[in-house]
Amino acid sequence: MKPLTEQEIRSAFVNCTKGEAKRLSVPRDLADRPWDDLDFLGWRDPQAPDRAYLVTARDDRPTALALRSSNAASWQTRRSMCSLCLTTHTGGVSLMVATRAGRRGQRGDSVGVYICSDLACSLYVRGKKDAGIGARLQESLTVQEKIQRTVANLDAFLAKVTATA
Repeated sequence: MKPLTEQEIRSAFVNCTKGEAKRLSVPRDLADRPWDDLDFLGWRDPQAPDRAYLVTARDDRPTALALRSSNAASWQTRRSMCSLCLTTHTGGVSLMVATRAGRRGQRGDSVGVYICSDLACSLYVRGKKDAGIGARLQESLTVQEKIQRTVANLDAFLAKVTATA
């Protein structure tokens, strides 16, 4: 992923108003992020633990989503699998819900997906971050194929959020 500026991130949101995008917390350490190892930039809002944000490149331009997550306490003892990167965690996967873009979102429609709570899927797939014993299933896929699968899963989620029909 190419490095993004705060302004590029704020203008990329497809499922919230411009005012909401202007007020949300953007990471201050954008220059320090491992951009070459990211398929998407994801972060939790430090002022609102139930909010998370995700930015990825779609059609060669940034696309961002505002997400809401479930209460982490309910997941602390369950072992769950991320729907994007297929990493399993005990207490480290959250149901993230995105309001749909456009009129559907204005009516209150939303789409949910289970994602690593720290939104570090790209790093788990590449082996740059360890989720613990048994977190990554033994597979015959190459790292590049796992990355492609993660990107395809993210694209499918984005398609559901941005679908107009």
